[in-house]
Amino acid sequence: MEEEGQNQALKRIRFEEEDEDRTSKLADSLLVEIISRLPTTKDAIRTAALSKRWKHLWTAVTSLVFLHPYDSNHYANPSFFSHVNKTLTQRGQSKLNKFRLHTYYHDHLHESHINDWIRYAVHCNVEDLHLSLRDHVRGFAFPLDQFVFINSCLTNLTLLACAFNPTGVISWKSLRKLCIVYGNLDEDLIGNILSGSPVLETLVLKHCYGYRRLDITSKSLKNLVFTGYMHNYTTDIIEINAPNILSLKIQSVLVLRKILLLNVSSLVEAHLDYTKRIHHFGKPAEEAEEEMLTGLILNLLHVKNLKFGTFCSKVVDRLKAKGFLSPSNLKVLNVISSPL
Repeated sequence: MEEEGQNQALKRIRFEEEDEDRTSKLADSLLVEIISRLPTTKDAIRTAALSKRWKHLWTAVTSLVFLHPYDSNHYANPSFFSHVNKTLTQRGQSKLNKFRLHTYYHDHLHESHINDWIRYAVHCNVEDLHLSLRDHVRGFAFPLDQFVFINSCLTNLTLLACAFNPTGVISWKSLRKLCIVYGNLDEDLIGNILSGSPVLETLVLKHCYGYRRLDITSKSLKNLVFTGYMHNYTTDIIEINAPNILSLKIQSVLVLRKILLLNVSSLVEAHLDYTKRIHHFGKPAEEAEEEMLTGLILNLLHVKNLKFGTFCSKVVDRLKAKGFLSPSNLKVLNVISSPL
C-alpha cells in the first residue's frame, strides 16, 4: 500500500512538471491573452502567485474588470476602492481594449476616485467602456465629467445610472454601440448624442425616461432596442420616428399609455416582447394592451420578420378571438423577457 501511494505521488509530480513545462513553452503574449479572459481583474492578479514568470504578466492585460461586491450594510467598501487604486498604479498606462466598472458609492470622495478611474481608462484609449455606478444611499445619478463626452477611441459604451449633463459638445466619432440604462434624457439631449455619434449603429435605451419622442434620422443607426419604460406618469405616449433603422426591439416592462410608430419604413425585423402595466386599480387594462399592440402591428405589416414574445402573443390571441387576424409574417416566441 505504501509503495502504491508513492507511485501515485510520483505520477502526480511528473504530471505537474509536464504541465508546467507545456505552459513554459507558451509565449508571454499568449499567456497575457489567457489572463485577460479571466472573469475579473482580481482573478488576473492572483496568477502572479504561480511563478516568477507570471508575477508581472497581469500588468499587460488589455481588459480590466472591477466588480464591487454588494454589501447591504456597507454600500461602498473601502477595500474595493483601495484595490482599484493600487491596481491602476501598478498596471501603468498601456493600451486598454475594455474597462468595466461596477461599483456602489455614496459621497463626493468616492465620486472623485471613480472619476480618476474613468479618466485613467480614457487616457489608455479604451475602446469598450462599461460603467455601472449606483448610489444606493442618496439615489443620485453619477455626474459624468465633460471629458467622457469627447472621445474618438470609444466604439462600445454602456452607461448605467449616469447623469447626462455635458457642459459642451458630445463627440463620439468612433462609437458604434451605445447602451444607456436608467438615464434621464430629453429630446434635445438625444438629438445631441446622435449628431455627435456619426457612425453609431446600435442604440439601446433601458428603463430611460424624460423624453416623449425619439427622432432618429441618422443613416448609420440600424438597430434600436427599447427596453422598459418606467416613469411617474402612466399616461406617457412615446413616439418613434426612425425611417432608416432595420431592426427594432421593444421589450421588458412598459409603464406608459402607448408607443406610436410614426415612420419605420425601412424595418426588416421587429421583435415585440414587452409586458405592459398600468397602475390603475392595481391591474393591467386589457383594452389599453390591445389598443397599443394593434397600432404597432398595423405599422409593421411591411416587416419581413415580426416576432412576438409570450405576453404579446397572449394579447394577439385575444385580438384573434375578436376577429383581428395577425399578419402572415408573424412568429410567436415562447420566451419571456429577462428583466434588467
